[in-house]
Formats: sequence, structure tokens, C-alpha cells
Amino acid sequence: CQPVAVQLPVGCGPPHFQNPFRGLIDLVAMKQLTWVPETEGREYVASEIPSELRQEAELWRGQMLDRLSMYSDELTELLLAEQPVPVDLIEAVIRKATIHNLVVPVLCGSALDRIGIQPLLDAVAKYLPSPVDIPPVEGKDPKTGKTIRRKADPSEPFCGLVFKVQAERHGDLDFVRVYSGRLKAGSRVYNPGKDKKENVPQLWRILADDRHQVPEVEAGDIIGIVGMRHSVTGDTLCDPKHPILLEPIAFPETVISMAIEPENTAERKKLAEVLEMMKRQDPTFQARESEETGQTIISGMGELHLEVITHRLVRDFGLNVRVHKPRVSYRETIERTVEVTGRCHRNVAGQMLFAELTIRMEPFSQGVKRVVVCVDPGVDLPAAFLNAALEVLAEQGEGGGMLGYPLMNVRITVLGGKTHETESTELAFRLAARDAFDRALREAGVVLLEPLMRLEVTTPEEHLGEIVNDLQQRRAEITHTHHRGQMTVIEAQAPLANLFGYANAVRSLSQGRATYTMEPCSYGPAPPEVLQSFL
Repeated sequence: CQPVAVQLPVGCGPPHFQNPFRGLIDLVAMKQLTWVPETEGREYVASEIPSELRQEAELWRGQMLDRLSMYSDELTELLLAEQPVPVDLIEAVIRKATIHNLVVPVLCGSALDRIGIQPLLDAVAKYLPSPVDIPPVEGKDPKTGKTIRRKADPSEPFCGLVFKVQAERHGDLDFVRVYSGRLKAGSRVYNPGKDKKENVPQLWRILADDRHQVPEVEAGDIIGIVGMRHSVTGDTLCDPKHPILLEPIAFPETVISMAIEPENTAERKKLAEVLEMMKRQDPTFQARESEETGQTIISGMGELHLEVITHRLVRDFGLNVRVHKPRVSYRETIERTVEVTGRCHRNVAGQMLFAELTIRMEPFSQGVKRVVVCVDPGVDLPAAFLNAALEVLAEQGEGGGMLGYPLMNVRITVLGGKTHETESTELAFRLAARDAFDRALREAGVVLLEPLMRLEVTTPEEHLGEIVNDLQQRRAEITHTHHRGQMTVIEAQAPLANLFGYANAVRSLSQGRATYTMEPCSYGPAPPEVLQSFL
């Protein structure tokens, strides 16, 4: 995908600058658009490009047409003949190339100064694909796993995806993208991911703060539904008679946690209700009650994420809360592959129990970040005993490793077992499975994994040395540096445990001139000294 500039900014900087950003040049129509400050962005004036900007505009327009000529023979012929290129042809080529992921139109504007909003919305309508321009959506049959395709056609069976949940006074508002078919108010839909049916009492068309109730929607619409009980972000909704499960939205695992509690016990119930609502709104946020301490633990994508959550509790819901120091959400995995046999040969409540279960535990990272439990095809055990063992192995995997942190990237395979005619029971195999899991975990060796964050720091050149030295002290690995205008951009990976308070540090080192972004990247082995502190 190649970027193609279709606009140029006129001016640069806030209103108090000598040459403030006040408009833009449309390279397609070759007009200057200037916004009227008194109208707060509602009105702009189209005029001829001033002579002092004409040469630069023609240079950028030539580059735009050269790039677009790669995707249109008609445009190429006009350029070679030095003939004028119609605006309609340029827009048609941009649209076609954009739909085929060949180019990305680049526009400019400022939401703060309300400049460039109207041309941006016009570009969305002109260049981005409509539902009929994209391939049919693919999903799976919930029962057979067979691939199903649905066209963006009102005559197809209904299917849609919940992509956002917003809390409302009278119930959650679910935002749904309708991929195929029609949906009427008052109908029932099926959520195949949760195997639940939902009522759709009302349909709302959302236009910023305005809402309009509509009786029916069809393929291509984005609508709001109030009153669904079970559906959350990433869930599929479909016709109960024609089920389809769309590809779910993949959300990263939380990397940081901290304890939170209300300042008075009377607000404990309200806090629990608000946190549950926030979990439905934001799938990257989790809240649970600690079994050891009884405290409420909230988890998120980073220090700033939890700060925003805490601020919302106070500002939006009037809750006075106390928060404790953030804690890194470590994970565990295993070092090597082992095969062990778990045994149960004991007297329980006057009854002799016998069971043996052989398993293999191995590192496994083929796109799966949790514990996978499976059965070797050659295993010949009664179904009830095997299911009891599999259930325990899955529970143990979810329960955590040697250090108490959740396990990830581990596969457990049941290889076989032994039974006794009278002494083997489901309980015996549950005990044997627990023994096998504990043995395997001890022999496989523990590896502590720490969350790594992807950093991008943008700093003036004169502060580059201080920023780099500080990152190295935080065990960061600098992967790339490059220039962006007059600034230097540093790309790095660093352990989250060493990045607490980094916002204040980077401001101090750069006299407030550097900025940074941070997002979860992956998990990596923690150094020996960190592991030793847990042993």
C-alpha cells in the first residue's frame, strides 16, 4: 500500500503562530480551502491557489498523478499527451486503487481547530469501499466448522458483529455492523458464540449525539441495539435458522494489575456493578476478586489505562476509591518436554481407588497463548474417565504454574492410562490427572515470562542521548531510530516492570519536549534475578 497525498496544509501551527494552520490545498481540484474562524469550522471558502503556493502545489500534484498513473492506462495516456486530467477520472482512480489496497489517500486537518472535517467526510464517501465493493464476509458453521460466505445483500440471511458496547441508563447500547440480510425491530437473533438467543426490541440509527429509531435495517448499516442481555464486543448475531460464527475480535491479554477498594463499605456493591459494566464496554479491561485477600483486582493494558479507569470511577460515577501500587501481570511457561505418569492408588472413605494416567507436557506457541489439552488418537479409556481427567488438566492449567502465575504456551497431551475392573472411578482419574500435572510441572522446569511493551519515543536531537541512556537502564532493546522532520524517533521494546513512571521521566529528561507511545508487545523470559526474587 503506497501513501498518496491528495491535500497540502496551508500554514503550520496554532492560531498564535506567525503562519498558523488555516486551510488546505485540494490537489485533485487544485483549489485552496480556507476556513472562516468565526464559524467554528462550519464554513470554508474555496478559492484559487495563491501564486506563492502554486509551484509547490503543482509539484505535489504531479507526484500524485505519477503514482496514480500506475493503476490507470487512461490517466497515463493523458499525462503522456500533456492533456488536462479530469477531476472525475482522478477520483475514480483513487477510489479503485484504494479499494484494492494499492494506495492510501493522505489528507490533513485539525479536529481541535475544526479544519478539514468536511473534505475528510467527502473523501470517505468518495474513496472508501461501500459494502458491495468488498468480498463476502466469511464465517464458520457453529456445529460443523464448515466455512460459510455471506454477501452484503439484503436477500441473504441476517448476520452482524457487535463491535462496541456503551453503557446506558436503561441498559447497554450495542453497536452492530450488519454484514448481510435484514433485521427488524422486535425480532429475535442468535448469538452462536454464547449459544444464546437475544431479543431486539428497538433499532437506533446513531448520528453522533442524535439517535433515530428505525423499524428495519439491512446489509451495510451500522446500528445500535438496546436491551440485549448476553452479547458483548466481538460477538456474532445471526438468523437463528441460518447460524454463522464470524471471526471474533482478538483482544490482547492484560499486562498490569492493581488492587482497588472503596473508601467506605457502603459503596462496595456499586463499585462491583460499575466494574462489571466497564468490563462489558472494554474487553481489554478485567476485574476480579482475589481469593487470597478478598480485594478487588483490576487489570489492563498499561499504567495509563488503569489511571483512566480510576479517573472515570471518580468523575463519572462519584465513587471514592483507594488504589494500591500497580503490579506486573507475569506469566509462566515450561522449559522442556516431559512425559510422566500420574497415579492414584489409595483408600478414600473406605473405598480403594486405582487409576494411572500418562501425559506429555511440552512448550507450544503456534498462535495459542494458553494451555491446550488434547488426547492422543491411540488412547483407549472409558469416556467418563477420560473426560474427568481432561477436565482436571484444563482446570490445573488455568490455575497457574509453580509460582502461581497463569500458564501460557503449553500443550498437554493424554497418552494413555490404566484401569481396574472395580477400583477405577471418575474420582480416581481426577486424582491421577492432578498428580500427573504436578509431576510434569516440576520436571519440565519453570520459565517466568514478563510483559514487554513496544515504545516509540519522539524527541529533539539534543535530548537523544539522555533518552537512550535512560531506556538502556530500563533494560530496553532499541530496535530502530529514524528522523521525522526535525525530531528523532526511537523504537524500542522494554519490560513493563521497568516503565512505571516513565511519563514523568521522559518529560524531565527532555524539558517537556519529548512524547512517547506505549503498547503491549509480547511476553519474554524474565532475567534470573527477577525469577530468583519469586523463589
